[in-house]
Amino acid sequence: MAHEPPSQVTKLLQGWRGGDRNDLEALLPLVYDELRRLAHHHLRNERPDHTLQSTALVHEAYFRLVGQDLPEWESRAHFFAIAAQLMRQILVDYARRRRASKRGSGVCMLTLDDAVALPRRKDVDVVALDDALNTLAAVDPRQSRVVELRFFAGLSLEETSAVMGIATATVQRDWTAARAWLHREISRRSST
Repeated sequence: MAHEPPSQVTKLLQGWRGGDRNDLEALLPLVYDELRRLAHHHLRNERPDHTLQSTALVHEAYFRLVGQDLPEWESRAHFFAIAAQLMRQILVDYARRRRASKRGSGVCMLTLDDAVALPRRKDVDVVALDDALNTLAAVDPRQSRVVELRFFAGLSLEETSAVMGIATATVQRDWTAARAWLHREISRRSST
């Protein structure tokens, strides 16, 4: 089986990993639009008066990415999966701070759409989703990772399969099972 040649982004990530700061500087223009798309995906269904904007989310995630110890970037998809993970963390931290300051009012809500959905057209508290994903990670880390990559990174089944090194059919089964589990878990928590 022939392997696809690495993308320009992958080459720059590898060069950056090798210590070439020029590759890091060349990387931002290539990934910025995709990072903004990811940020917009995360924020598009937040409440209308949300004060965190796509640009701020992109910049915060990018600064956290470049501030990390240099990970072994496997691919462009791996980079964006890590970026999505950081965006999730930023949004959850933001929601937790807001919840603490408002004592529960104005909780950050996401609408999980049908394309990359948990329950159909169901508003989900981002903190509740994060808590449920953390619980799922303890029960089934692979399913939790699939949700993170599919929902937060916006990766396709095939991209998720490549990042995780598992079959696409396995990703599909895990995605289906995890959505059902999360729906039950979030519903259970909200009814208590």
